[in-house]
Amino acid sequence: MRQLSRPRQYGLLAIALVASGILLFPIYWMVMTSLVPSRSLLTENPPLFPALDEVSFDAYTEVITGRPILTWLGNSALSTLGAAVVSTVVSTLGGYSLSRFRTRGQQAMGFSLLVSRVLPGTLLIIPLFMVFATTHLINNLWSVILVNIAATVPFTTWLMKGFIDSVPVEIEQAAMIDGCSRLEALRLVVLPVLLPGIAATFTYAAILTWGDFLFARTLMSNPDGWTITVGIASFIGEFSVDWSGLMATGLLSTIPMVILFLFLEPFLAKGMTAGAVKG
Repeated sequence: MRQLSRPRQYGLLAIALVASGILLFPIYWMVMTSLVPSRSLLTENPPLFPALDEVSFDAYTEVITGRPILTWLGNSALSTLGAAVVSTVVSTLGGYSLSRFRTRGQQAMGFSLLVSRVLPGTLLIIPLFMVFATTHLINNLWSVILVNIAATVPFTTWLMKGFIDSVPVEIEQAAMIDGCSRLEALRLVVLPVLLPGIAATFTYAAILTWGDFLFARTLMSNPDGWTITVGIASFIGEFSVDWSGLMATGLLSTIPMVILFLFLEPFLAKGMTAGAVKG
């Protein structure tokens, strides 16, 4: 592999730094908005770097003590964990079925999953509200979990199918020759190889559920049952916006997802077919 010349290396480094700065600037501005009074930023020429005497953590103190932010974070964590776990399990089995069996029934199921993924949430929310109202699940966190499972499974099933397609079928056949059933071969042989795919699927389902606003806002009218996304929207009033509290809560809401990425990063970085034989 030819080594790049030093000027070209510096050029690529400069481009990478500029691109990183552009991508990270919104986060920097969120931090600034949460630490600096709004009167100092809502001007024609807001300062890029605030004066040290204006920096304050009062916004964080106010949202933690004056708003049920811990309750909102707990509701989001419960709904995200429940939806992501169930979606990953269902998607693994569904993706395995689509990958390993070639029947008309499987093709019809795969097509129906694609069609259901195309439908927008705004089209489904009224029928879903009627269903959950009939079953007395309005203002119940289970409704948010169930609807997010239904929203994520179509895509995550196809996502898992792609990962399973990359696993050589010969390792399953070898396990079944040694006496394993198909489910035992899936559990003992395929799933260990699928750990990076399972981690990616779980991460996608968690991000989608954590960021859900439409379903959580419609199905949970009680403020005690709000998720963090609905709670963040409450900082936007009819005539004014609490920008400092809004940005402080937004930054706090990113912490669980950052922790999730740090925890799952080793699995995401592993090779897809590590330890498997080539077909």
